[in-house]
Amino acid sequence: MSSALITAELVDLDLAADDKDAAVRSLAERVAGAGRVTDLEQFLTDVAAREEQMATGLEGGIGIPHCRSAAVTEPTLAFGRSRTGVDFGAEDGPAKLIFLIAAPEGGGSEHMTVLAALARRLVRADFKQTLLDATSSAAVADYVHEEVAP
Repeated sequence: MSSALITAELVDLDLAADDKDAAVRSLAERVAGAGRVTDLEQFLTDVAAREEQMATGLEGGIGIPHCRSAAVTEPTLAFGRSRTGVDFGAEDGPAKLIFLIAAPEGGGSEHMTVLAALARRLVRADFKQTLLDATSSAAVADYVHEEVAP
């Protein structure tokens, strides 16, 4: 049985993190708390290894840390909104909208499908503005799921 890609418990509208490691850890803890990561430290190591290959900051205040990991049990998307911004290596500055994509190691192309769908939405000003203005984790989860779920 597959559950929703993103749920209210995977959304943090007030992400308190001053660097990308803290931001990723905070979101990863939500994924682990939802029972979708079996080994938090292994997952964080895998995300960090992916991050070392190439920065995951996108123009317009976006961060998309992501990886495949044996510690992930099902494709998952966690979202954090940072008031102050977190540096994910984008040339135009820190990310205020951060999406953590967690994909199972043998998960085929599912996470690339999510990544591509997300990237297409993130160029739309209305998509980003909806996320910046949101007041409810459940509403964000529903909105993002509607927009990017395969």
